[in-house]
Amino acid sequence: MPKSSAASADRHEEPHYHGHRDRLRARFRSNADGLPDYELLELILFRAIPRRDVKPLAKQLLARFGSFAEVLAAPPERLMEIGGIKEAVITELKIVEAAGRRVLRGAVEKRMVLSSWSAVIDYVRSAMAFADREEFRIIFLDKKNGVLADEVQGRGTIDHTPVYPREVIKRALELSASALVLVHNHPSGDVSPSSADVEMTRTIQDVAKPLGIVLHDHIIVSREGHASFRSLGLI
Repeated sequence: MPKSSAASADRHEEPHYHGHRDRLRARFRSNADGLPDYELLELILFRAIPRRDVKPLAKQLLARFGSFAEVLAAPPERLMEIGGIKEAVITELKIVEAAGRRVLRGAVEKRMVLSSWSAVIDYVRSAMAFADREEFRIIFLDKKNGVLADEVQGRGTIDHTPVYPREVIKRALELSASALVLVHNHPSGDVSPSSADVEMTRTIQDVAKPLGIVLHDHIIVSREGHASFRSLGLI
């Protein structure tokens, strides 16, 4: 067979997914927001799995974890439970998760926090709402409500994270912070504050106030939504 004919035959014998990938990339370039979650996941998986139809895997991930955001936030050990998931796939997913979090954090840090509350909520939900263990985060603010630091102070179990008010205030003084926003997540999905949450929050507020440090809010986030202590009248 002539060389040109052989090359033509090879092209015709390429797996169907090559054409699908090209079409999906073109659709992404023309209307990224219009893609369903499974197709956006396919685009991520293309990089880690170059020679396989990844649509079934994308749909399996969504069926297992529930949403695009929850797939990105899933712990590596749980992702590895799914056939076809290797280290390369996990790396690609975590790169996208980290990139999204970095963008949202930048939006918070470049604005006055109290004038962009929705950006704060978007950021802390992306960072914590889908975690499978409780985390306690503090956003330290200056006099103009700009972000001095954003730190995870503790990680705990599925329903508890130890919080030490003295350590919170000590860190605020180290940073010369004028105000705080406390954040923690409820992996159960229920954002209702517990009595322990309320007691801990009021203790921090009572210790901070004489030192000129204002507690703006304590936010609880979960995959179901969020709750604000200030909106609930708890501080």
